[in-house]
Amino acid sequence: MSGLPLFERLDAQVSLNETEQMLLDSVKALARDLIAPNAMRYDKAGEFPEENIRGINALGLNAMFIPEAYGGAQLSFSAYLACVREIARACASTGIIWATNFHAIKPLIAYGNEEQKQRLLPRIANGGLASLAITEPHAGSDATAMTTRFTPDGDDIIVDGGKCFITNGDRADLLLLFGRWSEIDDPRRAISVLIFERGTPGFTILGIEEKMGHKASTTATISFDGCRVPRANLIRAPGDGLDILFGSLNRSRPSVAAHALGIAHAAFERAVAYVNRRRQSGRWVIEKQGIQFLLAELATELVLVESWLWRVAALAESGDENFGIESSMLKMKATDVAMRITEEAVQLLGGNGYCRDYEVERYMRDAKITQIWEGTNQIHKQIIGRSFVEKQRGR
Repeated sequence: MSGLPLFERLDAQVSLNETEQMLLDSVKALARDLIAPNAMRYDKAGEFPEENIRGINALGLNAMFIPEAYGGAQLSFSAYLACVREIARACASTGIIWATNFHAIKPLIAYGNEEQKQRLLPRIANGGLASLAITEPHAGSDATAMTTRFTPDGDDIIVDGGKCFITNGDRADLLLLFGRWSEIDDPRRAISVLIFERGTPGFTILGIEEKMGHKASTTATISFDGCRVPRANLIRAPGDGLDILFGSLNRSRPSVAAHALGIAHAAFERAVAYVNRRRQSGRWVIEKQGIQFLLAELATELVLVESWLWRVAALAESGDENFGIESSMLKMKATDVAMRITEEAVQLLGGNGYCRDYEVERYMRDAKITQIWEGTNQIHKQIIGRSFVEKQRGR
């Protein structure tokens, strides 16, 4: 397809070992043969993509981000991001279901103790689902405003409160749950985090959101009423939750960027194919200079952002933990590019682009949330902008 060699050359520069490349090739085949053909059907029905998830588990994909000592076969961050992109390219809903496993479990890997990892990680390595439970109705981007309460009671912690907009929240085997420690008054210092296990009495699914996009991925409102959780499930100490959250976001935001870039690739490819096959006023649409200029802009933006994706992945793999600004830049720009490309794809297809049979309207609907979750893009502008204020003040 016209334009694809450019992206293939960029992909060829990504450093993957032989095992990682073989797995990525298997993921591409799964995406092409199973996930993509199912995507429209699951979107129209608003149905959880069980068949797609079974295919992902058959490849053992959860194992790629879990250390071998806990039942996994850990591969590089770059390999993980490449797989996220390919799955999201085929079906954004399936992509975020799987990526949420990483978002929720990476903090347990990074901050959990040995007993917790031995006990809990094999569940996910074997194909379990995980969920990240942070957001509340009055505590979205401001995590310190959350009111979910953790009250110590001997060897247990009593959990009361609720969360909203929780991906996989109704289906997860394990939830990485953030709340306030009852014995700490300072709202920032009180934030704590624990692993909440499915089936705990007092846990209720209040509802599933009807969303603009990602219709096959469930987004739940959940509540906790006197849920008794073993204190052994507390990650680190009471009050360590905010540090854990901020440390984890450095890696989950590149994951969201890879997911958005997968959507952008799919939309760009469909648009290029369409204008190469469509005639207007006796000419192929692709021959029009204005169309060529637009495609040049979109392709350049996509290549530049994707280059930054692999740069941030290299920073993460180097052991450098101080890449929060780079991560915010990546998340913000990748999701803005995804939104622009999907909008332009709809425009390029005209009336057909507005109809469900041509897929690009789904890409546009799916792209929008990427600018909102994992910190709105306005929040990321603040994070990036404030970094310069702090440097000036430090002089």
